[in-house]
Amino acid sequence: MAHPAVLPTPTARPVLPTIPLRELAPFLIFGGLLATLLLYFVGAEQGAISLIGGQYVHEFVHDARHLLAFPCH
Repeated sequence: MAHPAVLPTPTARPVLPTIPLRELAPFLIFGGLLATLLLYFVGAEQGAISLIGGQYVHEFVHDARHLLAFPCH
């Protein structure tokens, strides 16, 4: 009874694939541009540099401005 009935089998570690930076760069650039555009609309879309007239964008992102500590009043 000192011998186990089933011997443990060695397990191989999974190998994670590597993604070359050259293939990843377009997605990173696109994500950075989207983040910059979002930051513009949340933080600066009002007043003299407004791309969209009226207060629609300002009111739509009003709470996000306060959450991100952007002054808007």
